[in-house]
Amino acid sequence: MSTFKKIVVWILMGVMLLTLVGCSNKDNKKHYVAMITKSTKSAFWQSVFAGASAAATEYNLSISYDGPELEEDYEYQNNLIYQAIEDGAEAIIFSAVDYNANAKAIEDASKKGLKVIIIDSDVNSNQVSCRIGTDNYAAGCMAGEAALASNEEKIHIGIVNYDINSANGQQREDGFRDTVSKDSRVKDIVTINVVSTTEDARKGTKQLLEEHPEINVIATFNEWTSLGVGWAIRDLNLADETTVVAFDSNVVSVGMLETGEVDALIVQNPYAMGYLGVEKVAELIRGQNIEKGTIDTSTTLITRDNMYDAEYQKILFSFH
Repeated sequence: MSTFKKIVVWILMGVMLLTLVGCSNKDNKKHYVAMITKSTKSAFWQSVFAGASAAATEYNLSISYDGPELEEDYEYQNNLIYQAIEDGAEAIIFSAVDYNANAKAIEDASKKGLKVIIIDSDVNSNQVSCRIGTDNYAAGCMAGEAALASNEEKIHIGIVNYDINSANGQQREDGFRDTVSKDSRVKDIVTINVVSTTEDARKGTKQLLEEHPEINVIATFNEWTSLGVGWAIRDLNLADETTVVAFDSNVVSVGMLETGEVDALIVQNPYAMGYLGVEKVAELIRGQNIEKGTIDTSTTLITRDNMYDAEYQKILFSFH
């Protein structure tokens, strides 16, 4: 074979190889999934994203992360849902700001063929393939038991909760109330709802304590409100007089547990929520049937008495 013919053959083989590689890449194109959460900046949600990213790598999915600046902004979430539809997402992993106000957008996404997985906070839709997260009522009961560890003969309780339309906060309060109401030492329970930011919770807690100075136990149900309550207790120098049961953990709240502004933390498993959310989406995209229902991720009660134990240190200071 002449040199010229050899060159032509090699060129043709190269073209065929590039074509085959191109077809292979097209066939292996990553499926796109949108994760839309209540917030993006807290330690809780960063842990969710870490779990989701690990699973997305394992299952070869392309995933985006977004959420509102304020945990009350359901309209922003709805806009993100419609944007995900336009961008060609095959599935949405969603944590609802508002149980009812987010429902129509989720229904519309489902009608367009998108699979929907809920993590952390529920939405009022029967188009959800699976729900993953804390058993919020049980977590509220756990918080109630921690509150009843108070040595006070008469217990006056203040609850600092976030958006009244957010399902998980209301479920936690229900479990908490049902638990503490069984104890005859509990004389009254007062609830305030605040914007889910540290500063609003701080101001709200101070106002609550000014109006009800008899309060000697406070419960609060997410990361931002927990920090706000802790700062208010520190500002008012009430750590010795007030039992505080809070939710979630970061470096600041763990420090408050150590120094006394917080007496107990109900710590969820956000990493598992993110990982399992993506895992279930991957199964749906592959055409596998998954059982409709709820997957309960673990919840742990951590106090000053057990916070230094090795198993609880791993929960408080998990690195992913």
